[in-house]
Amino acid sequence: MKAAWLVLLVPLCFACGIQPQNLDNTTVILNVVEVAPNTYRHLSFLETESFGKVGCNGMVVVEKGEAIIIDTPTNDEASHDLMHYVQNILKAKIKAVVVTHFHEDCLGGLKYFHERNIPSYSFHLTAALAEKNGVEVPRHHFKDSLRISVGMHDVELYHLGAGHTVDNTVVYYPTSKALFGGCLVKCLGAGKGNLVDARVEDWSQTIKKVQQKFPDVEHIIPGHGKDGGKELLEYTRALFAQ
Repeated sequence: MKAAWLVLLVPLCFACGIQPQNLDNTTVILNVVEVAPNTYRHLSFLETESFGKVGCNGMVVVEKGEAIIIDTPTNDEASHDLMHYVQNILKAKIKAVVVTHFHEDCLGGLKYFHERNIPSYSFHLTAALAEKNGVEVPRHHFKDSLRISVGMHDVELYHLGAGHTVDNTVVYYPTSKALFGGCLVKCLGAGKGNLVDARVEDWSQTIKKVQQKFPDVEHIIPGHGKDGGKELLEYTRALFAQ
């Protein structure tokens, strides 16, 4: 698997309770690692009052010289580095950016992509909530689901119900059987995390819908922490079961 660390290599799974080691006051900006064919996890970092420094995941799909980014890095600096990596290392043109919910860990770098005329897509409620909260607003919206072509295949966007937020979207790339669950899906060992905008009573049922929708999924990237397989869905379902 291909991997690229920009600035510094550190062990990570902030959302699962594993702390960074030996930082020596150096700031990690971005990590990119291939998790499946044509499918990459990008990871950037967000300083929070409640949880400290948090690693935030996104996904990149690359095929036939085209790329789609799912969730931006958390800031412009990391977004610049991700664009450089995709264009110059993966040799792909960024066709679109997808935002999976309205929090900063999903769209903190969205303005950077907008300034470079890259179209952005989200569930319609994500755009409404972004506007209400005074953050950068995705420019193209869908009602229930959307397919965006990349190379010869599609990336599929679905809103299957509330959980971490009422607008959380999941993104599936059937070609590599890879799912970006975002903050709807927890890494193994994680707690419930930020529940400020959560619909906790719906979370487990929404995960059941994800399990039913993608029975063949093999690779799952959560919003925070280590990626894995179907066990992440079952862990999350059980964590929020009433």
